[in-house]
Amino acid sequence: MPTNIRHDWSRDEIRKVFNLPLPELIFQAQLAHRAFHKPEEVQLCRLLSIKTGGCPEDCAYCSQSAHYDTGVVREPLMNVADVLVAARRAKAEGATRFCMGAAWRQVSDGKDFERVLEMVRGVAAFKMEVCCTLGMLTESQAMRLKEAGLNAYNHNLDTSPEFYGEVITTRVYGDRLETIANVRKAGITVCCGGILGMGESDEDRVGLLEQLCHLDPHPESVPINMLVPNPGTPLGEAEELDPLVMVRTIATARILMPASRVRLAAGRRGLSQEAVALCFLAGANSIFTGERLLTTPNPSVDSDHRMLGELGMKAMQSA
Repeated sequence: MPTNIRHDWSRDEIRKVFNLPLPELIFQAQLAHRAFHKPEEVQLCRLLSIKTGGCPEDCAYCSQSAHYDTGVVREPLMNVADVLVAARRAKAEGATRFCMGAAWRQVSDGKDFERVLEMVRGVAAFKMEVCCTLGMLTESQAMRLKEAGLNAYNHNLDTSPEFYGEVITTRVYGDRLETIANVRKAGITVCCGGILGMGESDEDRVGLLEQLCHLDPHPESVPINMLVPNPGTPLGEAEELDPLVMVRTIATARILMPASRVRLAAGRRGLSQEAVALCFLAGANSIFTGERLLTTPNPSVDSDHRMLGELGMKAMQSA
């Protein structure tokens, strides 16, 4: 298996990889994984909602959209001290990356953004990787986040360009690509992935991976999320995703972007331990720990440490 990093994968090549017999697909993913990563090591991340609910976007999967009645209570931007308490606890529980998410369409200059910059400076002082997901971002705002110590910015593409309009109508695909470009210009690493189980086809999954692997450089972090249906949203009654779709997508992502950290993100509570183990075999090497991912339930820290122990794996000790 070649270990060179490519950005010119064709849609047809990606489709052929995605559709390989599963044992061959996982074997090739393992070769790519071991060329760039320690196969037994998993990075633990923590994601905190620093501003919850009331988002003007109409993302069909999101419990925080103001367009839907989901029972999520709007909460203002957290104060800095409480965020730093949460970050300190996350580090004590083994996390080396701390992510802060705000339910905004886009970042607005002003006192709230100044407070976020203070949060970034505070978390960076703990010697953790610091990531934010705040919506769309200008180049100057990205520069200010970089100066404050931000390591990574999350802005997912969610799905293929062809299926995107079925999920979101309040922005276009190019808006997301522009924010990613602004992040790159500022020298911040990119965290960019997608969501499976929204009614998309395998071809849409291939299309998402095509977009991701054509980014140059590849996103350093590629979160693969499994939809957690939120009552009250248009996707609240979505059919349960076959876990092997997660495995195939993760394995293909690993082959296409071998040096990236592929994160098994939302939806882990819907996977058996055996399915999670298959995702690790397929090349996932990061999980989010803590009882919640923004507003979505997540396995407990204790259960995650127990699972890693049972699999003979270990948490990465430093970012």
